[in-house]
Amino acid sequence: MKEVILDTETTGLSVQDGHKIVEIGCIELDNFNPTSNKFHCYLNPERKVSKKALEVHGYTDEFLSDKKKFKDIADEFLEFIKDKKLIIHNADFDLSHLNNELRIIGKKKIEKTNIIDTLDLARDKFPGSGISLDALCKRFRIDNSRRTKHTALIDCELLYKVYINLIDQKEPTLNFNVKTENLNINNLNKNYFKKIISPTAEELKLHKDYLKNNLKKNYF
Repeated sequence: MKEVILDTETTGLSVQDGHKIVEIGCIELDNFNPTSNKFHCYLNPERKVSKKALEVHGYTDEFLSDKKKFKDIADEFLEFIKDKKLIIHNADFDLSHLNNELRIIGKKKIEKTNIIDTLDLARDKFPGSGISLDALCKRFRIDNSRRTKHTALIDCELLYKVYINLIDQKEPTLNFNVKTENLNINNLNKNYFKKIISPTAEELKLHKDYLKNNLKKNYF
């Protein structure tokens, strides 16, 4: 099952006020495990960044001035998220901006039916409690010290950890119906196992001698 953790940064809050996207970050998941596939870009919004947005993400007009425009990366972005569930925190905000950008260039909008909103998951699981990304990191003891500013990829990395905690999925899903001969060890998430080192013949002999000479008594 392929999913994508997605986050955006913008020039301001409302598309009705003409605000645009300045950053998109995506991390692909396969059976709840991050793959090596990521999508990330900064964008020239062709308008000024609001003072409040600048305080949030720190991307200045000068920094964004030479970046690509949304129309230049739209096809690559749509191909990256194609046929995958999107995991977004406060999806209404990101979708309103993404669909506005897609509308401007004549592309089909992203349907909300293909979205999992972690804000809704958190609201259902912890009614009445703080459900911001920072609050959820604190609840699940996730280190968010790198989040000095809101940046799309760092927020995606944090949201992934929040997401698997929200759905109580802390270990990789194993499909026991898959035949062993079809299993490619290179595709496994190496964070979930350590290198196996087999003992040498000499080490086995020393171990056998130790047991023979030192464990003659029943210590139990």
